[in-house]
Amino acid sequence: MGTFKIEGGAPLKGEITPQGAKNEALQVLCTVLLTPEKVTITNIPDIIDVNKLISLLRNLGVKVEKLEHGAYSFQADEVNINYLESEAFKAEGATLRGSIMIVGPLLARFGKGYIPKPGGDKIGRRRLDTHFEGFINLGAKFRYNEEEAFYGVEADKLKGTYMLLDEASVTGTANIVMAAVLAEGKTTIYNAACEPYLQQLCKMLNSMGAKITGVGSNMLEIEGVESLGGCDHRILPDMIEIGSWIGLAAMTQSEITIKNVSWDNLGVIPATFRKLGITLERRGDDIYIPAHTDGYEIQNYIDGSILTVADAPWPGFTPDLLSIVLVVATQARGSVLIHQKMFESRLFFVDRLIDMGAKIMLCDPHRAVVIGHDFKFKLKGIVMSSPDIRAGISMLIAALSAKGTSTIQNGDQIDRGYERIDERLRAIGAKIERID
Repeated sequence: MGTFKIEGGAPLKGEITPQGAKNEALQVLCTVLLTPEKVTITNIPDIIDVNKLISLLRNLGVKVEKLEHGAYSFQADEVNINYLESEAFKAEGATLRGSIMIVGPLLARFGKGYIPKPGGDKIGRRRLDTHFEGFINLGAKFRYNEEEAFYGVEADKLKGTYMLLDEASVTGTANIVMAAVLAEGKTTIYNAACEPYLQQLCKMLNSMGAKITGVGSNMLEIEGVESLGGCDHRILPDMIEIGSWIGLAAMTQSEITIKNVSWDNLGVIPATFRKLGITLERRGDDIYIPAHTDGYEIQNYIDGSILTVADAPWPGFTPDLLSIVLVVATQARGSVLIHQKMFESRLFFVDRLIDMGAKIMLCDPHRAVVIGHDFKFKLKGIVMSSPDIRAGISMLIAALSAKGTSTIQNGDQIDRGYERIDERLRAIGAKIERID
């Protein structure tokens, strides 16, 4: 497993460009299974989870050609649907949670889709019910092999229908949309997710010939079509990386410019960091963060009560950035309540921050109160292990701001979500090295 060694306290300065969005990539890569024609996708992040999905597509028989860094063409004109029932697929699919999103396209085009129980972050239970209930509503038959933890759906022809999702699941909505675009008749999905990456998926499908309206709202209407064609698609910059670099700049009191952020797709992210007292400026499509040499102060509510930062479905604040907000608050002036509503295990990494000297009270698996040091006391470097991607990057930011040397074990977790992170951070002055 990879390990990072970090010397904290080094001032950072310069420009950093966010990678392509991981969560969008895992969705739009699966659309290539919907057509026999060539699909070209650019700004694909070179990270473990995405590369695993590309490998899975290859093993399914998709012709994959790397055009340049971050750019690939895909052609699914000779899909080996029998691979879905092989032992190799059962082992491969179980290592990647994003593999669930191949089921909708395969069901729509080939009449069946199978998947082993997917893996991924250890951040609590994440149900697959929304995905399969959507397929059943479209007319598919569901089966589950409990002994092998293997799911399957089959249908001769999917038929459009009205459905009200039990939760606004992003991956669930994406999967159902990809199944519905080739279904017979009209499908209405109410309580649909409406994140920018889901909007990107719908726009891409429309460019392939799908008929989806209501994009950006929580009600999608889809008129099924007979077939889809090829297209060219560019992935948005990763909003989670952008939020991570905002937090990094504040915690290390560094002057950093984040390039080409697609401001219009960041939602409440900039405003949330401003509530923590962080100054950030819009310069064209870049974010400029000055060195916070005088620190930053958390805003209370207008009645004087303590600020609460909580996650919520889009356009609320993304749960993937709550750990960054929590770390940033450890050096703020003031206090904040962090409320992680959507997952039950993502706050447990705060024990490591407490070991580093942070003042955090973990109220329960979902809530933590952070009392900021106002840079009067530096965090101290320690040895720690990353339990998942988001906790890992938060630990890394804490380590870069800390006094002394930190070691982050299980750094492969960070590599699952962040491309060449050690190289990119060294380019702006970070003292970080990878120990294999």
